[in-house]
Order: sequence, then C-alpha cells, then structure tokens
Amino acid sequence: MTLFTKEGCQKCEFVKKSVDLSELGIAEEILGPDNPASLAHLAWHELVSVAETQLPILVLDDSTAITGAIRIKNYLQAFSSQRSAVS
Repeated sequence: MTLFTKEGCQKCEFVKKSVDLSELGIAEEILGPDNPASLAHLAWHELVSVAETQLPILVLDDSTAITGAIRIKNYLQAFSSQRSAVS
C-alpha cells in the first residue's frame, strides 16, 4: 500500500500520527515539485485530478484508492487489528 501525502497537509499529518505506517508496511510518497517520481506514480494510478482536491490518498495493493483522512485512518486501524489477530 502507498499513502500519498504532501508537506503542510493537516489531514495527511493526522493520518500519519494515527497509525505507524512503517509497522504496517505502507510506503509514503510525498507529492511536491522536488519529487517527480511520486507524481509519476500518482499519475500511473490515474489519481492526479483526485489529488488536486483530496489528500491524503491511500492506494491499496489491488490498486483501489481510499480518500479522506478519517476513512483512511479507520481502514488502517482495522488493517492493523487484522494483522495483530493473525499473528
């Protein structure tokens, strides 16, 4: 999974503070002019227009995407709980 964020985004920071991305194996890609590779990855998922109005974006392993800080936080917390139950 990949979480697309940008610097200074309060919703992005909310998600990052709510869950441990590295523990869950989630890559973070920070969108900005200094990171064209992240923009290319976002474009590959056809989410550039979404990112213009909604960040953060969580792209799941099946290439579907979740937007909205609360929805992403809830999904990741449930994902974390599932992983803990399996372990």
